[in-house]
Amino acid sequence: MVSGSGLAGALRAGRFVVTAELGPPRGADTDVIREKARALRGWVDAVNITDNQGGFVRLSSLAGSLVLLDEGMDPVMQLTARDRNRIALQSDLVSAAALGVRNVLLLSGDHPSYGDHPDAKPVFDLDSVQMVWTARNLRDRGQLLSGRSLDPPPELHIGAVENPFAPPAGFRARRLAKKVRAGAEYVQTQLVFDISAFTRWMAEVRELGLHERAHIIAGVGPIVSPRALEHMRTKVPGVWVPDTVATRLLRAGTEGFTEEALRLCAESIHRIRDIEGVSGIHLMAFGREHLIPEIVDRSGLDRPRFEVNACGSRERSADAG
Repeated sequence: MVSGSGLAGALRAGRFVVTAELGPPRGADTDVIREKARALRGWVDAVNITDNQGGFVRLSSLAGSLVLLDEGMDPVMQLTARDRNRIALQSDLVSAAALGVRNVLLLSGDHPSYGDHPDAKPVFDLDSVQMVWTARNLRDRGQLLSGRSLDPPPELHIGAVENPFAPPAGFRARRLAKKVRAGAEYVQTQLVFDISAFTRWMAEVRELGLHERAHIIAGVGPIVSPRALEHMRTKVPGVWVPDTVATRLLRAGTEGFTEEALRLCAESIHRIRDIEGVSGIHLMAFGREHLIPEIVDRSGLDRPRFEVNACGSRERSADAG
């Protein structure tokens, strides 16, 4: 068991967990992260810190994760293949563990052409499956990819991502199987707006027995304006918003849009929670993190029983029964 990870402990205990996503600021100031972390404390089990999401330069995910630890939160540090080769990846994983960050989420990352440095050279030395295997190799064998040993090895709770809706249909569960075999212990999915398609994907996941080997955490989030809806449908790679969802939101009108989005979120969470094999919800609010407590409250999700203090140990929450 990985010590210091409240998320790992909650998942192993069989709790239906709630994680949230927080984007670091574009600047050398941590106050924004602290303010958002304090608003989320007591509502979620862990908080993801994105890694230059969308190819836009931000405060690093390691810096953001350390701020969360200082605020008594359990960070999930995202690391992409886009910006680092195998040397940098291994160094970042070891450094994170040495500084008390236990949860890591390994993903390919959006191509630089989507961001504010479109001419930047992408790295992609390792793919996402190889990244997961590398983290497991560091932790379980105490060994670098070069074969040299680590003393001590890092304590890591290893996560991966998956998009149930990316083509070709029927392949994504098998791709997930590769990540689970490589060592993924938990998996956060892309935003789920098509519950029927997600249900079919989860059936494939169960058929392969993957839900028994890794914890599946479904991505959910509010689309808070017509402009955000258009951006989500046309500019965000990998996100699928069905026409039925778009029509429902647009019918609410500009003034009722956010309220309808929150209602849709709560309904989606209720439906997803009933799907066998789903272990939690990952909330992505894209700069509207202040809405996350309301979503948790409307959905009737359990609030966390433990928090992680600045030293990385677990403490019983005042809200725990």
